[in-house]
Parts: sequence; C-alpha cells; structure tokens
Amino acid sequence: MRNAEYVTFGGSGLDRAAEIRGNIPALAAALHAPESRTIVLWKGKPLLVGDGRTRQLARLPLDHAILKEARSAPVLLGREDGAVRFAHDISAWEPDGDTAEVGAFVDSSEQRHPSTTADHVFGELRGVMTSLCPRDAELAATAKAIIGWHETHGFCARCGAQSEVTQSGWQRVCPECGAHHFPRTDPVVIMLVTRGNKVLLGRSPGWPPAMYSCLAGFVEPGEAIEAAVRREVREETGVRIGEVRYLSSQPWPFPASLMFGCHALALSDEITIDPVEIEHAMWVSREEIMDAFAGRRDGLLPARKGAIAHFLLRNWLADTLE
Repeated sequence: MRNAEYVTFGGSGLDRAAEIRGNIPALAAALHAPESRTIVLWKGKPLLVGDGRTRQLARLPLDHAILKEARSAPVLLGREDGAVRFAHDISAWEPDGDTAEVGAFVDSSEQRHPSTTADHVFGELRGVMTSLCPRDAELAATAKAIIGWHETHGFCARCGAQSEVTQSGWQRVCPECGAHHFPRTDPVVIMLVTRGNKVLLGRSPGWPPAMYSCLAGFVEPGEAIEAAVRREVREETGVRIGEVRYLSSQPWPFPASLMFGCHALALSDEITIDPVEIEHAMWVSREEIMDAFAGRRDGLLPARKGAIAHFLLRNWLADTLE
C-alpha cells in the first residue's frame, strides 16, 4: 500500500534503546541526566501542553513535582535526539471536579494538576491523536500500552503469585516459579470489504448515533490473517469473502491491539447480522462515503479520524490501496 506507514501511531523511527533496559548503570545515569525527560499519564490519558491543534505531548524533567504522585518505577520508552525518554503513571492522583467521563467511549474531559502550568492538561489520546506529530503519537501510544499492561498483569499467569517488574518495565518475572511475562499485544483484523463500488460497514452497540466503521475481530490461535478476515465477516454479516490482501497495520493502545488492515473482496451481497456481534451492517456506495466524509450525509458518520478504518476508507476513495 502506497501510504501504509502514514497511519496514526504508524511509527516515527523511535530508538527504543532496548540494549539498556537491563543495564543498571546506564539506567541510573539516564535517571540523573539533565536532558532526560518523562511522559506522564493519568488513567491512560497523556499530559499535553498547548492549545487546540497546536497541542503537543509534554516532556517533563525527572525532578518535576508531579512525579511525587507516581507509585511505581518509570518505564523506559527509548531515546529521542540522543536523550532518554521515560513514562510515569500517576493514576493514584485524585483530581478535583467531575471525572464521570473518564474511561468512556467519548471522553472530552480534561484534568489539570496543580503542580503544572495552566497550559498543561491530561487529555484522552483518541481525541488528540490526529493532531500529534508522529513522534509524539508513538511515545504516547507506547506509554499507554505498556502502563496499561502492568495495570492488568500484576500476577503470574502460571502460579498466581505477584510478579515483579524488570527490564525497565518491559518484562515481569515471577519470584515463585520463575516465569517470564512480556507485554501483551492482541492481533486484530480490520477489513475493507468491497464489492464493486460498495463497501461493507457495521456498527457496534453503544457507539455514538450513526457511527459506522469497517468490520473487525480478533485473530484466533492457530489462525492466519486471511482466514480470520473470512471468518469474522461471515460470522458478523453472513457475507462470503474471496481474495484477501494485507494493506497496513496500526498499533492501537485501547488497550493493547495491533490492527491488521486488509482489503477483502466479497463474493455475496446478502447481509444476515449476528446481533451478538454487531448492531447493524450495510453496503455503502463510494459516493455515499464521500458525502459522509464531507458531512453531507445524515445518518452516516464514518470511523473517527486517526483510526485505521478511516485511513483505509480514505485510501479506497483516493484509489491508493495499491
């Protein structure tokens, strides 16, 4: 695919500095180096600086007062321009005000910590992902995914004992049975299903009104990507799939997926949805998608900007899938 690496979270060439994750002297030096900085997350929301479309991912010095809220050691993210970057989680902090939106499908709330200036806020990553530069997006996605993994994998999956963090946050080791555990990434296929001039879209219960996206589903153990595409489309809509072609991938840290974007050619038109899987599905013409992107079609909101579904649909419209 011509524009495969331009997908949001597609990567910025970050030096992940894996060779120093277990190097205690090198890490100690990095933690005391004046040029080192950290990314701060609260409840999965990165600390941002600036206003509107000019917002950037905040990088704070390691002696900043906000880090007193951290209850665990930082995660090593890598190097940026030769300087080490870490990530701190301060989810134990309790902000003033209403936090009911936090964790919702649409979270427009912002939180300000008293130790930062007024232009620093914690914002939902999905709400700002398209305005971040590729480097900011990669750092934020990596921090969110790895910290989220630690939140849900504190105990050994083999014996149940509490595991310990090692390798600068990139591994957990069980002190009881010696098992090593690594960050989880779930493979997901997401399908641009076409038949002539039409594309197959669906929606899940609980989505905002009129929002539709490409079909998607988890790859099962022992299953190839192409087989997962055919199975998921058939299960959700009853549509039979022929040729399947991989297009592009996207890390999706909500919470820990790797999306495999594929183009699938449908062999049938009739839709029979599985209501357990999706709420509704329909064929939409190229012209209708163009109107929806332009905001001229009621009842149809395409996938949010920044999601790989939106990326695939735009490239389909532009005839740049090859």
